Amino acid sequence: MSQRRYELTDFEWSIIEPLLPNKPRGVKRADDRKVLNGIYWRLRTGSPWADIPERYGPATTCYNRFVRWRKIGVWDRLFDAVSKAYDGDLQAIDSSSIKVHQHAANVKRGAKKPPKPPIWTSFEPDAWGVRAAG
Repeated sequence: MSQRRYELTDFEWSIIEPLLPNKPRGVKRADDRKVLNGIYWRLRTGSPWADIPERYGPATTCYNRFVRWRKIGVWDRLFDAVSKAYDGDLQAIDSSSIKVHQHAANVKRGAKKPPKPPIWTSFEPDAWGVRAAG
């Protein structure tokens, strides 16, 4: 599998692989590295689980493994191990921003709202002197 952007590096995989639960059962397991990359892809993009690309294996496998490992605390161990391995060399900055529509950008707090039309004002066409089509 070729290395793609934001996928696990070989260094990270060498740290993570020994920490993964490995209980062989009847059916051969899907490749853990592919599944982990699929889970990370889903968490990064915020897409639904069903939209995980096929190269990461079945979406149900990614989802089931994510939930199962969350229940038994695997994720905590993985993140602790990777953090210790980088020993503070890895830093991340959240650079997200929210854009506001140009008309909302200049509104002052507590600004008065435009007055509502009186209740007796009718919005029917004949109230404006327009004849109904007919």
